[in-house]
Amino acid sequence: MQTRKTSQLIEFKGTTLAVVVVTLRSLVVEDVAVAARDLFGDDPFFDGDPALLELSALVDQTPADWPALAQTLRSHGLNLIGVCGGSEALRASAAASALPTYATSARAARAPAAADEAEACAAASATSPAATPAQAAPTTSEAPATLAAPEASATTPAAAKPPLSPLPTLFIDRPLRSGQQVYARASNLVVLGAVNAGAEVIADGSIHIYAPLRGRALAGAAGDNGARILCTRFDAELVSIAGLYRTFDGGVPTELAGHAVQVRLAGGSGDAAGKLLVEPMKTD
Repeated sequence: MQTRKTSQLIEFKGTTLAVVVVTLRSLVVEDVAVAARDLFGDDPFFDGDPALLELSALVDQTPADWPALAQTLRSHGLNLIGVCGGSEALRASAAASALPTYATSARAARAPAAADEAEACAAASATSPAATPAQAAPTTSEAPATLAAPEASATTPAAAKPPLSPLPTLFIDRPLRSGQQVYARASNLVVLGAVNAGAEVIADGSIHIYAPLRGRALAGAAGDNGARILCTRFDAELVSIAGLYRTFDGGVPTELAGHAVQVRLAGGSGDAAGKLLVEPMKTD
């Protein structure tokens, strides 16, 4: 007698979803639209990435037109899924427009010391929408990636901080085509093949690319301001360090195009992000 194996109608699985966090300092739709257009032009820059509005930095309490803000982001390829931070009244207003509140609680990257710690971090990532991954296992996918925000950890002044373990390194020895993404969680990343237009490489540490960079590279994804991007041939679409990014919609400047380039943060202290420098790398 044969038995028919029926598939389960519904399944629940934990996952870590990368989300673009958009920090707003104004809720005036026209101002946001102009600022976004200055950054990305009129064409969609993102590829349907989910996005959260960070409201903690608002300098005014203008009533929000959430559908119009969502449409502004959608015109640049971002799908608004919710908000974080801000006043209780703003969060309630967003919830009335079907935009729930998310609590961002990412941590600075570090390598786990034991297997049980890794399992605990993995479980936290599966249950928190914006938790920063703490495992040294890389992720490869076809979807575009985004950045997680760093968490400020509370420490006792008298207690000495334990030394951070050096980050492991993930090696990618193949070219990445459009639509592919590599995320080196709690790791540095070394790429030995071309990162083609539309591809994306992300690392919680630094990124070294010994081949053409024609796509996107995002280092310090967990908030490491000391991370860097080093590339032997630079023709990037976007580069980012610790969430501060620069796009090249109008093309890479002549002095950088096709050359060895270093991307790093300079200046800034405390909560200041500093300035993103994209500069030729001296190899002589």
